[in-house]
Amino acid sequence: MTFLAIPFPMIDPVLLSLGPVQIHWYAIAYIVGILLAWVYTKRLAGKEALWPGAQSPLTAVQLDDFVFWATIGIILGGRLGYVLFYNLDAYLQHPAQILALWTGGMSFHGGFLGVTVAMILFARARSISLLSMFDLVAMAAPIGLFFGRIANFINSELWGLPTSLPWGVVFPNGGPEPRHPSQLYEAALEGLVLFILLRLLSHTTGALKKPGTIAGTFAILYAVFRTLVELVRVPDSQLGYFSLGTTMGMWLSVPMILAGLAMIIHAQVKKADG
Repeated sequence: MTFLAIPFPMIDPVLLSLGPVQIHWYAIAYIVGILLAWVYTKRLAGKEALWPGAQSPLTAVQLDDFVFWATIGIILGGRLGYVLFYNLDAYLQHPAQILALWTGGMSFHGGFLGVTVAMILFARARSISLLSMFDLVAMAAPIGLFFGRIANFINSELWGLPTSLPWGVVFPNGGPEPRHPSQLYEAALEGLVLFILLRLLSHTTGALKKPGTIAGTFAILYAVFRTLVELVRVPDSQLGYFSLGTTMGMWLSVPMILAGLAMIIHAQVKKADG
């Protein structure tokens, strides 16, 4: 029923133009997400009772230093992941476009790998417990995911399949039919719901005292939520569907589930031994 569709709010992807310099909502979303995640991790690190031996894995100064490492990991990993996983042929033909981050095109799975590498290198350089660092960053990751998905909505990208549901949205570049606002589904699930679940787990069950539990739970839940939304999200046109109606996002989520399970099992076994 098209008459029930919600018109797209037509938000200009460019927040502010200063001569040749343009500030995009996409960039603002990443900046706000990183800053809020930084504030949140500092608060968590300051609550020593949450951590093994009532000792925070990172000091405030170390977290300040890590923000730069994490930002580089997110940007490089996210962009390279999108280039390699989703649109390699096009970027090989136009390599200069790899640097055009303001046009969109970031892969969460790539960003996840980029931040993981940054955490490994930082933890080794500073003699920090790697699993507890994974947990700390996982606690704040939904904040960035929420703002990133809102930016996808503003950019009118990654929208869903046609729908007759009353909250379907007519996207300006998605044809005349209403579509699932899959970006908002992901903002709700990967952002708000995941944040709340991890917060409950860490503050009511003592999960942070079992290093790897929170990070493993994050990986599994993100992969499950992402896979569910992929069922109503249009895959990238250059890739389409794989066998049995699967998508690249689904396949990239499989190793996250396996890694998450391995981390949780390791955390429980180590706690039982220790």
